[in-house]
Amino acid sequence: MFEVLLQQTQAAAPAIEPSAAAALALGLAAFGAGYAERGIGAAAMGAIAEDDSLFVNGLILTVLPETLVILALVGFFLI
Repeated sequence: MFEVLLQQTQAAAPAIEPSAAAALALGLAAFGAGYAERGIGAAAMGAIAEDDSLFVNGLILTVLPETLVILALVGFFLI
């Protein structure tokens, strides 16, 4: 019985197509960036409410996770 199973050789196929994998990676990257911005945005707005001079720092820290999505978009268009 096991010999029959071992003799059946078939080409391995990927679980999902490359375009679907790229779309999944892009979606997960966007989800991760949104999750990161949730905490960062709240903290940045609290800091800006206390001291207006922290606006630039808060803006940079809020936008920083979006670079993850930009890199995912580059990967999506390369595939």
